[in-house]
Amino acid sequence: MKPIIEFKNITKSYPGVIANKNISFSIEPKSIHAILGENGAGKSTLVKILYGHVNQDRGNIYIDSKNVRITSPSVAKKLGINMVFQHFSLFESLTVAENLILGIDKKLSMSELIDKSKSISSKYGFNLNLNSPISSLSVGQRQSVEIVRSLLNDPKILILDEPTSVLTPDEIKNLFKVISNLVQDNLTVIFISHKLEEIINLSNRVTILRGGEVVDTLITKNENPDSLGLKMLGYKIAKLKRNKVDDNSKVLFSLNNVSTFNQDPFSVNLKNINFSLKTGQILGIAGVAGNGQNELMEIFLNENNDNFKGNVIFKNQNINQLSTQDRKCLSISYVTEQRLGHSAVPEMSLTENVLLSMSHNKKFIKNDLINFKEIGNHTDKIIKKFNVNAPSNFSKASQLSGGNLQKFIIGREILSNPELLILSQPTWGIDAGSESFIRKTLIDLSLNGISIIIISHDIDELLEICNDVCVLYEGRLSKNLNVEQIDATQLGKYMGGLFD
Repeated sequence: MKPIIEFKNITKSYPGVIANKNISFSIEPKSIHAILGENGAGKSTLVKILYGHVNQDRGNIYIDSKNVRITSPSVAKKLGINMVFQHFSLFESLTVAENLILGIDKKLSMSELIDKSKSISSKYGFNLNLNSPISSLSVGQRQSVEIVRSLLNDPKILILDEPTSVLTPDEIKNLFKVISNLVQDNLTVIFISHKLEEIINLSNRVTILRGGEVVDTLITKNENPDSLGLKMLGYKIAKLKRNKVDDNSKVLFSLNNVSTFNQDPFSVNLKNINFSLKTGQILGIAGVAGNGQNELMEIFLNENNDNFKGNVIFKNQNINQLSTQDRKCLSISYVTEQRLGHSAVPEMSLTENVLLSMSHNKKFIKNDLINFKEIGNHTDKIIKKFNVNAPSNFSKASQLSGGNLQKFIIGREILSNPELLILSQPTWGIDAGSESFIRKTLIDLSLNGISIIIISHDIDELLEICNDVCVLYEGRLSKNLNVEQIDATQLGKYMGGLFD
């Protein structure tokens, strides 16, 4: 069988980094081909070259044995290549139908688009109301909109970049069913994921990248998560053992009867949120995206101090009126979901981003004088300790891959020595090795008495490292669930709103 895609010696360099180096492998038609690699391995660069977002420096791509030069996404679509990105590109205030027609290159009237969209939705089981605004949809439904939009272009190749990162277990099962049906209808699917189990369960073949080069292309059914992890990283991933919290530990942090009253139609108001966190405890907050996670993080950061009632208590002190900076001075650190723009300034260097986050540290600023040498040394320490793939501490935040930037941000906050660390989606889009390292680091912190709150869509992550988990659904927070007494199925039901 002739391959539908052939990469031959694809090479792409950026200042100080070779993202792809002589990458060569082929993809069979009507198959699910996974691309696996740790952060900075070159996965995203390669598929962006295939989709026309990035142009390679050297090498060739063959589609159906024809040498093609893909200079833009429009060219890619004409060749039958479509891509669903990890971060959706949908307009919240527009309807599903309006978003669909904005995203296709073909000339279709609205009535033709509606008919074709209904046909696709019916065939693959997408439950979409074309008249609904995007703001009213769940994350799984939004992803369905993105997939339908791609299918409207009649592709023969569909690239899915980390498609399960924000889905519930049931939504993942439905997505896998859709992918299998697409392949049965003669599509070729390129599947990018950092979840080894998913690649084992779904794909036919997997190509492993490391350091911008191909390690191997394998028949997936002959592998297991441990063998894939070893080939991807070059070392075996250690098993984690969570910390146990002393029943006599003091309460460090709590939210008492917190509710929000935002007028924004796209926000979710919190409803009478209560929980407490003990010293050394890791508390997970689960839930499908869009159920109040952002609003809860705003309360933690005090970015919504005018539209809420209730009390935020840290070490028996009411901190309602304290700014984010004031709270950092009390030894609370944060890692937000939005890496670029919120946790880091894209056009600033890593050193400058450390200074912005830790300007309250007297070691870095004294008598209004900045000690750039000390900040640079501290930045180098973060880069080394957390294995951040960056040319130097002068590198801009925007130059790092998403996973490497996340490792840098988490390292920066951990090395600020907080008593309370609050993280949102800490390992989203991070490879298995970095994920394991970050999770182990968080467990080690809890063993040293640091309290941790983790907001995450990843059930496996929460069950692996947390002591207790609460579920956020439509602004309501469930009771504490001890992780030793629940499983992923039960937690998935809670995430669907089935709790008292």
